[in-house]
Amino acid sequence: MVLSNLETLFSASSNINHANPSGIGNCLFDVAEVSVGQHFYWQLGDYQVHGQVLLTSWVVFAIIATLSILGNSKLKVETPEGLQNLTEYITEFVRDLAKTQIGEEEYLTWVPFLGTIFLFIFVSNWSGALFPWRLIELPNGELAAPTNDINTTVALALLTSIAYFYAGLRKKGIGYFKRYVEPAAFLLPINILEDFTKPLSLSFRLFGNILADELVVGVLIALVPLVVPIPLMLLGLFTSAIQALVFATLAGAYIGESLEGH
Repeated sequence: MVLSNLETLFSASSNINHANPSGIGNCLFDVAEVSVGQHFYWQLGDYQVHGQVLLTSWVVFAIIATLSILGNSKLKVETPEGLQNLTEYITEFVRDLAKTQIGEEEYLTWVPFLGTIFLFIFVSNWSGALFPWRLIELPNGELAAPTNDINTTVALALLTSIAYFYAGLRKKGIGYFKRYVEPAAFLLPINILEDFTKPLSLSFRLFGNILADELVVGVLIALVPLVVPIPLMLLGLFTSAIQALVFATLAGAYIGESLEGH
C-alpha cells in the first residue's frame, strides 16, 4: 500500500466538491486547501475535509490530555514522582525557551501558546514514527502523523503569524507598523515580504522533514522489513523532536521580535 501511494504522492489534486463553486467563500476554500497524495475525505456540509488528519489529530489530543490529567491529578509539592516529573520538566523547558526568545518581562504570557505548539508537534511527529498507522486500512489514502499533511503545518504557521502580530499590536498599537519602514523607508517591500515568508518557511520546513522521514522508513520497511529500518526509525525520533523544538523556538523568536523596541 505504501508503494502504491508513493506513485501518486506528489500529484496535486483539487478534489473538493461544493454546492456553489462560483461563490466567493468556496473560491477561498479552494485556494486554502492543498492536497498532496491521496486522502480519505469526510463530508462536512458543503465541504470535504481530510478525515485521516482529523482522526490522527484526535489521537494526539487524547494522548496529551491523558498524560496531563494523569501527571497532574495528584500533585506532590515536595517529592514529585512519575508523570508529574515529566510534566514539570516539560513546563520548565517551555518556560526557559519562552524566556530566552521573548524576554523576562513578557514570556509568561506566551508560555501556554508555545507549550501547546511544541507538545502538539512533538506528539504528532512521534506518533508518525512509532505508531503503525499504515496497518489501519482506509477506503482511500492512509493514516499518518497530522504534521505529515501540509494543511496542518500551514495552519500552525498561520497561528504563529497571528500570534506575533497580536503581540506587537497589543504592546505598541498602530505604531507597530513603523517597523516596516525602519531603519529606512525603502525597506518597506522587503519587510512586508519577510512577514509573508515566515509562515511559508515554518510550514514547509516541518512538512518536508516529517514527510521525507515517513517516506524513507515506509520504503525501507516495504523492501527490507527486518533490521535495516530500525536505526532510521531511531534517527526519525530524534529529528522529529528537533523539528518540534525548531518550530517552537522560531515561534518564540518571532513573538519576541514583534515585542522588542525599534
